[in-house]
Amino acid sequence: MSILETQIETERLLLRVPKHEDFERYAELFCDAEAARHIGGGMERSDAWRRFLQMPGAWAVQGFAMFSLVEKATGLWVGQAGPWQPDGWPGTEVGYALHPAAWGRGYATEACTAAIDWAFDTLEWTDVIHCIAPANTGSQKVAQRLGSKVLGKAKFPPPMEAHDCDLWGQTREQWRMKPKT
Repeated sequence: MSILETQIETERLLLRVPKHEDFERYAELFCDAEAARHIGGGMERSDAWRRFLQMPGAWAVQGFAMFSLVEKATGLWVGQAGPWQPDGWPGTEVGYALHPAAWGRGYATEACTAAIDWAFDTLEWTDVIHCIAPANTGSQKVAQRLGSKVLGKAKFPPPMEAHDCDLWGQTREQWRMKPKT
């Protein structure tokens, strides 16, 4: 199986490598200034397209990136979550961003649980981080449900060095000791 065919199934979601058909809903999220305020959103559609291409590109070059999250019941793209480590990044991140129509349904926690398991088991990472804007209380709650704790301030590489971000995370050992719910 090619790395580009990687898939994980959870109870309600299919996690897979991004496909062209995901872009419309992706653009709805990243072009919405309010919905994507903590993740650099409010961009033009052409900028969203270039950003969208980062994930399949990272899959092809690094062998991992965030998965597209597809709701099994409807086939709709509901977000992205998974391993992410651009050059100069502050650590091995499992990040997440969800379409506003999917907020409050537990999808971020469900997807990240599967993605963290995959990162530890397949990529053999020894820890994971989550880079979260201090005002992003929704993502902080997800990180807490995942068992992560605040580790300090994140330092991003240029051109993102001015972004204020808290670093949350945990080790593989802490993850494996966490009671599964």
